[in-house]
Amino acid sequence: MNLNYRLSNDYVRGLVDGEGCFTFYTNTKMKDGKKITIKIPAFSLRMHHRDIWLLEGVCTHLRLDNNVYMYKAYRKDGAKRGAQASFVIRSPESLKNIIIPFFYKKLAGYKGRQFIEWLENIGSYSDVPDRYKTLYELYKSGYWDD
Repeated sequence: MNLNYRLSNDYVRGLVDGEGCFTFYTNTKMKDGKKITIKIPAFSLRMHHRDIWLLEGVCTHLRLDNNVYMYKAYRKDGAKRGAQASFVIRSPESLKNIIIPFFYKKLAGYKGRQFIEWLENIGSYSDVPDRYKTLYELYKSGYWDD
């Protein structure tokens, strides 16, 4: 299905309020014989596969060049879930220039709190790579304030 209209900023923010997540992806590597764990800040949006066109519309609206991926239904626990579609933004540049300014001080309730806690955790987690720490420093300096 194609959109015959443009999504609005408020619609995208509402969609993310219900279906989006500001999170960290954990990556474990071996370095000098030791396990090193790093946390990569990320924004993700996941929905039922029937709405893949909507996820693609969000990527277009936000001018993201990310792909939307399909995942098979997960039924190991007996629940009858449908296949999922999602995209994940991990690029420091995309987070800095697109995601954070789009949502900064524009989400209410739990998702608004989750967003600010995510920014705070970028600065406080010791296992976040330095190139992402800049996001926290910009947040603390008021870079995205109006």
